[in-house]
Amino acid sequence: MARRRAAMEPAVTGTGSPVAGGGVRRWLPGVQTVLTYRRAWLPKDVVAGLVLSSLLVPQGMAYAELAGLPAITGLYTTVFGLLGYAVFGASRILVVGPDSSLGPMIAAVLVATVGSGGDPAVAIALASMLGLMVGVTMAVAGIAKLGFIADLLSKPTQIGYMNGLAVTIFVSQLPKLCGFSVDGEGLLSEAAGFLRGIASGDAVPAACAVGVFTLAIILVLQRWLPKLPAVLVAVVAAITATWLLDLGGRGVDLVGPLPGGFPPLTVPHASWSQLVLLLAGAVGITIVSLTDTISTASSFAARTGQEIRADQEMIGVGAANVAASFFQGFPVSTSGSRTAVAEQAGARTQVTGIVGAAVIVVMLVLTPGLLRDLPQPALAAVVIAASMSLADLPGSVRLWRHRRLESLVSITAFLGVALLGVLPGIGVAVGLSVLNVFRRVWWPYQTQLRRAPGVPGYHDVRSYPDAESLPGLVLFRFDAPLIFANARVFRDQIRLLARTDPRPVWIVLAAEPVTDVDTTAGDMLEALVGELDAQGTSLMWAELKDPVRRKIDRYGLTAALGPERFFATLDEAVTAYRARTGAAWTAPPR
Repeated sequence: MARRRAAMEPAVTGTGSPVAGGGVRRWLPGVQTVLTYRRAWLPKDVVAGLVLSSLLVPQGMAYAELAGLPAITGLYTTVFGLLGYAVFGASRILVVGPDSSLGPMIAAVLVATVGSGGDPAVAIALASMLGLMVGVTMAVAGIAKLGFIADLLSKPTQIGYMNGLAVTIFVSQLPKLCGFSVDGEGLLSEAAGFLRGIASGDAVPAACAVGVFTLAIILVLQRWLPKLPAVLVAVVAAITATWLLDLGGRGVDLVGPLPGGFPPLTVPHASWSQLVLLLAGAVGITIVSLTDTISTASSFAARTGQEIRADQEMIGVGAANVAASFFQGFPVSTSGSRTAVAEQAGARTQVTGIVGAAVIVVMLVLTPGLLRDLPQPALAAVVIAASMSLADLPGSVRLWRHRRLESLVSITAFLGVALLGVLPGIGVAVGLSVLNVFRRVWWPYQTQLRRAPGVPGYHDVRSYPDAESLPGLVLFRFDAPLIFANARVFRDQIRLLARTDPRPVWIVLAAEPVTDVDTTAGDMLEALVGELDAQGTSLMWAELKDPVRRKIDRYGLTAALGPERFFATLDEAVTAYRARTGAAWTAPPR
């Protein structure tokens, strides 16, 4: 079915321009959409846009407050984020907007810059500047083809980071769900403040009731009736409860009337000292947004047979951030849940997002008081439901069962977010990913190879403990490039092999996994070969890749070590050894 549907859509290549594109169409996919748009898609896009708007409005408002900003800014951000991406984004149905994973990061940046309880107008201005910085960084990264930056967050660190984020968001919204606020910053402080508030009777019973009621509706409908717009139904039910039960008179905070009309075009600005503080946050938000964008785009593209243009996706999300920043907006990212809603509703193109933006504009211009009776605890319930979707408990369990070390990396990333805060947590997550890569290079997998009866080739002795060997010959595999970081590890392992009893005549390095030899490793090899030769053991090479062999030639190692040490294959090396020594294959002792 996906293949048939893909045949109906405009074809998009993975690295090049759209089929009918080139020039402007390549950099402005929205132009391509207009030129190839089919009339039959319009009803589906319109219906999907109307359905999508039911999710965009309450989530946009809720995520704005999660970011420490007035709810109305979430709607401004949603509108211009959708429009910016529709022009520059490459995906047919990807939806961008305020995101639950970015909200705490934005709030942390704003608190660090202006302090808690600062002037909302200043916070909005700084959030807009933050959005502009993220947008420009994303767009530049896309133009420079730096999509690989998203790989700085490995899957285990992503899981740990998102789990930490989910818990942080959940705890931060509990006071609001119960009708009061706390002054603490950070997970532990907010959790303690919430418990103190409950113990001292600060909770408003009516607020707790409507908050839990709204959350229950969302979770039940998402679980049992996923085709229904759960958030919209819950929001309507909460507003209805306000009318019927006079929740405002019972101490429940309401959203109140939103400002009518539309915000003026405003160029974001900040002082130099504020820009320095915003910069670190912008880098962290960009990395998270990059990872989210590429993973979400890849997931939905695979379902429709489309190949993503990762760099153009980054440009599209960058454009969405820039567009939102000029209208009191804040940083945006892609949304898997909203994209899924658009897809299920039959979306065909970015016209769906344009329709959703148009619905919000109509509401702001004609009916700004439509949501004035929405209880604040209901918005907290929307955020809490979103936070629960961020957590990946099955993924955490799978890591623990299959890869304990990666599970520990994930747990450390979780603790980094939970204990240090959102922004330090992203630093911990990135640092762990980089260290994990370095660990694999520094101490890679190493093994000896032998001949397993009935199995062609030479195989790991750990997998084939009964494999045969040739007396005096060691076949050794080192699964990493030979560089400064692991040169000592390699040297020590070869020395250890050379000291075994009986002493080996040849140690043959099965060098296919060795993708590089740097100058540090080259100097080490030259010294090591001389040391082994003096002991009567020869270090030989087999299956060395041509690019690596050329580097060794440039270092002068081939001439220094002797070309007779290099063999094209392991079979060739084994044959040469047997011809020289007359050794026969022997099974290991029982």
